[in-house]
Amino acid sequence: MSGPTRSRAATEEVSGAKRDRARPPAPEPLPHPVVDNHCHLDIADGDWLDTESAIAAAAEVGVARIVQIGCDLPGARWAVEAAASHDALVAGVALHPNEAPRLAAAGRLEEALAEIEELAGAHPKVRAVGETGLDHFRTGEEGRAAQVESFRRHIDLAKRLDKTLVIHDRDAHDEVLRIIDEEGAPQRWVMHCFSGDAEFARRCLDRGAYLSFAGTVTFKNADGLREALAIAPTDRILVETDAPYLTPTPFRGRPNASYLVPLTVRAMAEVRGVEVEELCRAIDSSTSVAFGGIW
Repeated sequence: MSGPTRSRAATEEVSGAKRDRARPPAPEPLPHPVVDNHCHLDIADGDWLDTESAIAAAAEVGVARIVQIGCDLPGARWAVEAAASHDALVAGVALHPNEAPRLAAAGRLEEALAEIEELAGAHPKVRAVGETGLDHFRTGEEGRAAQVESFRRHIDLAKRLDKTLVIHDRDAHDEVLRIIDEEGAPQRWVMHCFSGDAEFARRCLDRGAYLSFAGTVTFKNADGLREALAIAPTDRILVETDAPYLTPTPFRGRPNASYLVPLTVRAMAEVRGVEVEELCRAIDSSTSVAFGGIW
């Protein structure tokens, strides 16, 4: 399996012509392995890390396993191929909520959903349906009906195939939970890159969600997010990168990668007032359960 075959600039956080693109140094290895439960290895940012190098760099710091998420048809196909080819990977496949309106406008949403269903059952290492959900930040009112329809279809697919549902929720907290309540949650579901406060965390947890924390938990303006982390039960906490996006402090703005997970884990341990090894063991166990006995 060669390196990433798709390329997209990592512009989610920081724009401008003069950004520091240097690769951050490897952090101190974790005392116990954890899983990066949400990564986009197929989205490269110029001359960054190919797939093998990204996996190897992560393993060296105690991030031994990665959930590769495909969020459009090319990405979903790539995720299945990558998971089949690399022992360290499992896959999730779906149509991102911002992809659904584009496909609907082109008259291709039904066709695309049919292919996602086929890919979801294509290999035992496809463990998740996601990321799906709602995005009220990048999609306006005109595209939201397609997002909702796509989200409902993905929830149904996750339940029928007994896959973990991975939810993207951007500025849509109430609507996401309304649809979860209407459709009924799958046995296992993850709030990817959890972005709410403690009150919203409780609402998700009451419905059985796992909360996945990304590099955003290290940002100075993320007090509400840290409060959510502090109140979450240990067995419902996961960690992710969403690489190449959401790079943790002090490297915010540079492309992210799984080998930087230790920065986020150590910040999480500090928020919760626990030893790093204790949190690592909990995250490792919770991720295995959340993704159906992960490897």
